[in-house]
Amino acid sequence: MQASTFDFAITVIGPVLVLLIMGNLLLRAKLINDEFVATGSKLVFTVALPALLFISISQADFSKAANPVLIITGLIGTLGYFLVLMLTSHLMVPNRQATGVVTQGGFRANMGIIGLAYCAQTYGNDGLAAASVYLGMVTILFNVLSVFILNFYQEGKRSLTSQVKGIVKNPLIIAIVIALPFSYFDWQLPVLLTTTGEYFAQLTLPLALLCTGASLQFRSFSADWFNISLSSLSKCIFYPAVMVGLAYAAGLRGMPLGIVLLMTIAPTAAASYVMVRTLGGDYRLAASIIAITTVLSLPLTIAAFDFLSGQGLL
Repeated sequence: MQASTFDFAITVIGPVLVLLIMGNLLLRAKLINDEFVATGSKLVFTVALPALLFISISQADFSKAANPVLIITGLIGTLGYFLVLMLTSHLMVPNRQATGVVTQGGFRANMGIIGLAYCAQTYGNDGLAAASVYLGMVTILFNVLSVFILNFYQEGKRSLTSQVKGIVKNPLIIAIVIALPFSYFDWQLPVLLTTTGEYFAQLTLPLALLCTGASLQFRSFSADWFNISLSSLSKCIFYPAVMVGLAYAAGLRGMPLGIVLLMTIAPTAAASYVMVRTLGGDYRLAASIIAITTVLSLPLTIAAFDFLSGQGLL
């Protein structure tokens, strides 16, 4: 293992892994409970993470934060991959209650927590800002595609109108939209608001990772091994490989290429479990996919970063 890769494993993957494990251990030790996890996750989603996104984007150089090639590659690549994955799942997963769950688990990355943590640790504030804008744009697409695929296969359906309203009211999207003019026009907030926002921003990743670790559910996978394997391989290997390949073909190198890797190789998003359960789908399968991809993504992230670094691309 190269020195740079060893440093990456220790300084980037290490803290993420430790906090995930700590979350699970604290839950088992009953120092936190399910109510704490639910409340903490809600606090992260509605206050802390929007504050982190706003602060990181508003204080960043707009020309670096808003990379059109990076964003367009993320949107087009994700949409194209989703269509191929949907067809593959339709042909290979006979249980229609599981088809939508497998598809969503195979592309919807945990960019808001794991991905941002990777980028912040690797590239600092500039990387965090660029990754935040990428997150905002691709998260909208993630939500639209997830609603479509789960409604298509699940019995419990929610109206498209209600989902559009949910996307418009999403605190993460609102924070990013408000922050972009501050970055573009170099507007400055009062010190009081900036400092308060930074306090909330610093709360985000530790609390989010603890809650994610406490939420992981490892059960017997014997009945669903094929579906879990298909979705996990898609999420941890094929999706990031395709996206990095497209980014390379689009001319992205260095930090932008690294952001594509780190955001797409992140495990399946915890939000996928919530959406499946809301729609009455196989939420146990969704939880299993999240757990397995979380375990697999850590060593695969190190290996992928090592390979691209060795090629001089990062």
